[in-house]
Amino acid sequence: VQLQASGGGLVQAGDSLTLSCTASGRTFRTYNMAWFRQAPGQEREFVAAVSRVGDRSYADSVKGRFTMSRDVAKNTVYLRMNSLKPEDTAVYYCAADVPPVAIYSALADGRVYEYWGQGTQVTVSS
Repeated sequence: VQLQASGGGLVQAGDSLTLSCTASGRTFRTYNMAWFRQAPGQEREFVAAVSRVGDRSYADSVKGRFTMSRDVAKNTVYLRMNSLKPEDTAVYYCAADVPPVAIYSALADGRVYEYWGQGTQVTVSS
């Protein structure tokens, strides 16, 4: 499985941005998918996930501002980010759990994801 992330950029605080992650494979609809991010000098942290059955999970820091969605026809997941803050600045990575083994409560654990994209930089200026 290959993951290609895109959509990052430099924006101002309060702006919006949408990240995309396109996956290879004919069974995309069965993947658990997630977004993680890593800021300079910090550990990677969970952002959002969508399970193969459509259940969504979000980090508390992004709830109400970020929305993750999936387009099965395009083998793509999206992360719509609204009301961006400087603390959202990070490299964002998409990840896939293939074959899907994680239960809902484990979707925020990076260790369950076998495949990772190359990352896309998001920079939010104040």
